[in-house]
Amino acid sequence: MISEKILINKLRGAACGYKVSVFDTVTSTNTLLREMAKDGADDGTVIIAGHQTAGRGRMGRRFYSPSDTGIYISVLLHPDTDIKNAIYITTHAAVSACMAIEKTTDRIPQIKWVNDIFIDGKKVCGILTEAVFDSGKIKYAVMGIGFNVYPPDGGFPNEISDIAGAICSDKQDRLREEIAAEFLNRFSECHEIADISREYKKRSAVIGKTVDIINTATGDSYRADVEDIDDECRLVIKDSFGNRKALSSGEIRIKI
Repeated sequence: MISEKILINKLRGAACGYKVSVFDTVTSTNTLLREMAKDGADDGTVIIAGHQTAGRGRMGRRFYSPSDTGIYISVLLHPDTDIKNAIYITTHAAVSACMAIEKTTDRIPQIKWVNDIFIDGKKVCGILTEAVFDSGKIKYAVMGIGFNVYPPDGGFPNEISDIAGAICSDKQDRLREEIAAEFLNRFSECHEIADISREYKKRSAVIGKTVDIINTATGDSYRADVEDIDDECRLVIKDSFGNRKALSSGEIRIKI
């Protein structure tokens, strides 16, 4: 069971201003927080759970969220910024997640563009940012992130066992609270976009790799080489015809 008191006591700086509620089980932290946002919840409202019965990933995928092995966090934001800057919510979360893992463990995480954290070739963390827009601005956004802190009893389900991993193999006292608190500490810090981009690029798992670029609407894909991640956190690729482009969103497949 996650201790709300222990977790909150580990917050520092701007994160102390978050309004944190911790639950044993919810359907989905993002779903719950989106409903709260519609009812006027404040910026910095945070929902944390140790188990989700209907966790969600990108494109409507199920996010496996078993009890007692992971930690699932959603943060409500009113960023007052343009739609074009929405990507920085996700990239800032990815960098914050890596920093939290680096601070609390001896593991070395990497970022698979745009929203997954990998360790030793396995996905240990996923991010889902859902935003509501109004007149070209972000009205509010719910940033959701799930950490696989430990492997579940019996291992991961067959359909994800080849890709899913855990941060640590053995349980450690209050590590879930430590990771969650350190993530919120890092995420609450105000950074320039250039700083986020630099830290994001430094931890990239895809620069110099050949990847499949997937059309999320049709499922079609094409192969390309990743040349860089630019200052706007876009994926700079060169396709088989030598054409270069910078992608600001999408899905890629890579064997890390």
